[in-house]
Amino acid sequence: MPRYTDDPPPRAAGRHKSSFCAPLARKPNVLFHDWLLFLSLQNPLLRLVDSEHLKREHSLIKPYHGIGSSSTLLWDFQGSTMLTSQYVRLTPDERSKEGSIWNHLPCFLKDWEMHVHFKVHGAGKKNLHGDGIALWYTRDRLVPGPVFGSKDNFHGLAIFLDTYPNDETTERVFPYISVMVNNGSLSYDHSKDGRWTELAGCTADFRNRDHDTFLAVRYSRGRLTVMTDLEDKNEWKNCIDITGVRLPTGYYFGASAGTGDLSDNHDIISMKLFQLMVEHTPDEESIDWTKIEPSVNFLKSPKDNVDDPTGNFRSGPLTGWRVFLLLLCALLGIIVCAVVGAVVFQKRQERNKRFY
Repeated sequence: MPRYTDDPPPRAAGRHKSSFCAPLARKPNVLFHDWLLFLSLQNPLLRLVDSEHLKREHSLIKPYHGIGSSSTLLWDFQGSTMLTSQYVRLTPDERSKEGSIWNHLPCFLKDWEMHVHFKVHGAGKKNLHGDGIALWYTRDRLVPGPVFGSKDNFHGLAIFLDTYPNDETTERVFPYISVMVNNGSLSYDHSKDGRWTELAGCTADFRNRDHDTFLAVRYSRGRLTVMTDLEDKNEWKNCIDITGVRLPTGYYFGASAGTGDLSDNHDIISMKLFQLMVEHTPDEESIDWTKIEPSVNFLKSPKDNVDDPTGNFRSGPLTGWRVFLLLLCALLGIIVCAVVGAVVFQKRQERNKRFY
């Protein structure tokens, strides 16, 4: 059984500090406070989160108090989920297991940042393992289903940490992290690893690591950012960055995992939610955020997404093979027009000769 260290100090943002900042471990000194002030002046809409902005009612932290207790119930779990003093194991390394853990309270923050300390490990080698973890911010909670142990056709946000390629034709490298936003109308296609409903994704080698692995999700003013710390370098690495995302307030945070014919241990060590101090316009403040429909403002539907080995969502309306097909059609059109024009010109020449 793996040994887990206590949750480390808040992660340093490294070279990404200007765009994605982690909580501060201590109260800043005078010089650091001046730097914070300078950064805030450069971008007044964003504020660095610190330990005072940790929302404990939406956080899962050791020791795991308030889980399954009727008096201080903060988190519920179901299925194969097993609670220990060091981790919450969603599934053991056994076939056909499903488990999940869900926050008991809905979150009404407009801008937030979630840090997840997790571990995926098992005895399987060379793709003989699966299936992965899903992180959720959804309307419904504690509903088991086929999507990594939770329901399909959900309302809200899902982040999939997928370890097994079900589509043998894919060029993507697994493990793979992807994002999906759903208003209940879309179904996750396991056979294609969710490619048709994926908004963005990246390859992330998080399985069977000897050190701690982390993932951070930030949602602020329609911008969704996912970053990872998998190399034990104490810095965030960019994975996903999407704008135009609309998520309501009043949804629930959760995590789930599932195994099929192949399996893994899927462990959650901590989930820490931080409130982001963001200024909103009067028009934004007047919106009833609980009534917002989950959506993404893209130039094309996620179903138009194509397989991209890099994992980047192609947001342009004409990219990749579509551009090639367009150019090919244009070239064929020019050739056809040229041939037709030559034939018409020749016939006119022959007709004109008859009048001489």
